[in-house]
Amino acid sequence: MTASIDAHVRLDTHPTHPSAVQAHLTGTQAHVASTALEAAGWSAAATNVLVLARIDHEEPYWAADAAQHLTAEGITVEITPRLQEAIDEEWTWPNYPMPWCTRSEIREVSNQAQKIHDDIRNGHLLIHAHAHDGHTTVAVGTYLHQGGKTVYLHGEDHLRQIADTFDSPAEALVAFENAHAAEMRPGPAPLTDTERAATAARSVFDITTAKPEPPRPQLEAVPIYLADADDHDALLDTFLDTHGEFEKWRTWSDETTHAIHETQTLRIERVHETQARETAWTVAAYETPVSDRMWHLTASGATPAPVLQNLLNHLADGDGWDTVIGVPVGERTVTTATQPLTEAGWKHTLTGHGIRWTSPDGQAGVRFDPLTAQAPQSPATWTIWAGPDPDRPTWAITASPHTPSSLLADLSETLAHETGTRQPQPGRRDHRTRLAASAPAAPAVTAGRPASRSR
Repeated sequence: MTASIDAHVRLDTHPTHPSAVQAHLTGTQAHVASTALEAAGWSAAATNVLVLARIDHEEPYWAADAAQHLTAEGITVEITPRLQEAIDEEWTWPNYPMPWCTRSEIREVSNQAQKIHDDIRNGHLLIHAHAHDGHTTVAVGTYLHQGGKTVYLHGEDHLRQIADTFDSPAEALVAFENAHAAEMRPGPAPLTDTERAATAARSVFDITTAKPEPPRPQLEAVPIYLADADDHDALLDTFLDTHGEFEKWRTWSDETTHAIHETQTLRIERVHETQARETAWTVAAYETPVSDRMWHLTASGATPAPVLQNLLNHLADGDGWDTVIGVPVGERTVTTATQPLTEAGWKHTLTGHGIRWTSPDGQAGVRFDPLTAQAPQSPATWTIWAGPDPDRPTWAITASPHTPSSLLADLSETLAHETGTRQPQPGRRDHRTRLAASAPAAPAVTAGRPASRSR
C-alpha cells in the first residue's frame, strides 16, 4: 500500500551484537513507528533508534515480522542487504532437546521463553526463588497481573518454560523447597551469558554520522601465501550457499559455526573471533559418523582466503576427504603431496624436525615430521606456513598423518603457482627480512581439537 504516515524506518543489523537488530526512525511522525515497535518488544537505545535484542537469536525473523506490520500501517520500511541476508538465512540449533519440533514449533517455544524473560525483566513476573536441579535452572514466581498466577519455571534462555502452576505463592514455595531445599536460593538466578549480551545490546549508545571511507589503495599482486586473509566468515557463507550437501550448525554462544556433510563423516568448524595465529578452522574426517576420526587439519586466523577457498573446494569435490587408514605414511605419500613444490623449484632440505620445502623467496614453506607420522592423531605431522619459519608463522595450516595426499598436493599446487592480492604495506618486505634473519624462539604451533558434534 502507499505510505500514508510520514515515518521512515530503516532496519539494520546491530553494530556489536551478532543477531540483534536496530531501527533508525525519521519523519515528522516517527513517534508512531516508535510506539508500534516498542509494543512489539523493541527498546529505545537513542533518539529515534530502537533495538530488538532477544534471548533466542531470532531477531531477524521478528524484524521481518515488524516490517510487515509497519508497512501495513502505511509506514515506509527499508531493510538493509545485510539484514535481509540474515532474515533469509536457514539455521537450526545443534542437539535441540525437542527434536520432534518443526522449525516453526521451535520458534514458538523460543517465543514463549522470550515472553517469560520479558515479563521478568519488566517486573511483571516476580521470582521468589531459584535453584539448579543438576541439569538446568528452575525457579518459582508470581505474575503481578494475570490474576496473580504462581508458576514453576524450568530451563534457561530460549528453553525456559512454565512447567507447573500453583494456586498461591505459599503453596508453590513449599513444593519448591521440598524438591530443591539444598540448592534453593532467594530471588532470581544470575543472568546467563545470553541475557547479559541482550541487555548490553539494548543499552543506550550514541549515533554518529558515518564518515566517508577514504579511497582504498590499489591492491598489489603477490604469491598466494602472502595474500590478505580477507573475510573468512563470508568465505564460509558462500561455501555453504553453493554446496547444499553441507549443513550449517550454530553453537549456543554463536562463537562457532559447524558445517557438516550430509554423510556426517566430514565436519568443518569455524571459530569466528580469533587472533591471527590462533586456530580458526578445524576439519575432521571420519570413516563413519560414530567412528574415531581418520585425519584432521587446522588453519589459523590469518590464513589467506584463496588458500582456504581451494581447501574447501577440494573437500566438496566428491569424496575428497577419503584416505587409507592403518597404512604407515611412506615415501610415496610424501612425494605425491610435495611434487608440485619440487617442480616449482622450492628448496628441499633436511632439518632437526624432518623435511622442509621452502619457497624461492623464503617467505613460505611446508614441513613433514616423520617422527610423528606413526601416531595417527598427531596434530602436526604436516605444517604449511608463511612467515619467518614454522615456529613463528604469520599463518599456518597443520595436518595429521593420514591427511589425504591428494588434498596436500592440491595445497602444494596452490602455494607453488597461484597468486593473490593484499593491501600495500610500505616497508613490509624489509621487516620480514629482518625477522627471517633472527633466531627462532617460540614453540611450535599446535592444532586445536576438531569438531565432533553430530546432528
